[in-house]
Amino acid sequence: MSVFHLIAPSGYCLQQLAAQRGVARLEAEGHRVEHQTAIARRHQRFAGTDAERLADLNALATLPCAVDIVMPVRGGYGMSRLLDGVDYDALLARQAADPLLICGHSDFTAFQLALLAKGNAITFSGPMLAGNFGAETLDAFTRHHFWLALREPTFTLAWQGSGPACTVSGQVWGGNLAMIASLMGTPWMPAIEGGILVVEDINEHPFRVERMLLQLLYAGVLDKQRALVLGSFSGSSPNDYDAGYDFNEMCAGLRARLPIPVISGLAFGHEPQTVTLPLGAQGHLAHDGEQTTLTLTGHPVLR
Repeated sequence: MSVFHLIAPSGYCLQQLAAQRGVARLEAEGHRVEHQTAIARRHQRFAGTDAERLADLNALATLPCAVDIVMPVRGGYGMSRLLDGVDYDALLARQAADPLLICGHSDFTAFQLALLAKGNAITFSGPMLAGNFGAETLDAFTRHHFWLALREPTFTLAWQGSGPACTVSGQVWGGNLAMIASLMGTPWMPAIEGGILVVEDINEHPFRVERMLLQLLYAGVLDKQRALVLGSFSGSSPNDYDAGYDFNEMCAGLRARLPIPVISGLAFGHEPQTVTLPLGAQGHLAHDGEQTTLTLTGHPVLR
């Protein structure tokens, strides 16, 4: 069984019962969960002061070898305040010598992309403690794909996607779209070319999703990729004012403008049901007009 080490670099966890349920669920499966004091820590809207939350991240470089998996309690906001204080050299040296399997999403995307930008270090975009493992019912699909990604050096995701037929290969990267857009022009934005960019978000209207993707297009990011994969975009419902402009219309407009294939429909993001993606791994994407597969390899796995 595995040793989980909790961190809380972002928002205070309002769902305290859910977080404790997540701990109990993991322990019932035989895993050990360390640094549980991070769950209840609070300063204003954050899971502790900036110094406390930054210490969570920098302490990863010296965690004992027995630790397998690092997982945030939740997302929210706060990671952006810490990016300039992270000891990337120490963390990257640890990841090169004895990689921790670091898994999270949402606000945590900023830290994951910073590690990619600074040293091409692979982390996992996937479930977190409170929202996923602490759900009243842990989704079987989510659980299966979490352990699949962390245990198998090569694995394949399959779904019924939408978009043009294509077959491409490249480095898989991405995560939360708002966090990616917020890193534009900073030292923490990866300069990946020939990649497969996978994005998701929550509570963003289709026009906001389009605006962020156009920002990536105008900044020269999208035309350097081989494909764009759209995950789940929860809470993106249009309203009466939109007069027919919805997520599907937004996707059609993007496909007409982008020089790369746009494949949608992947269960990835702020939903109870989500896959786990190794950000920085190598991927092979194939879509025949109906079925899509994404095969991933080159990521670290559990010992």
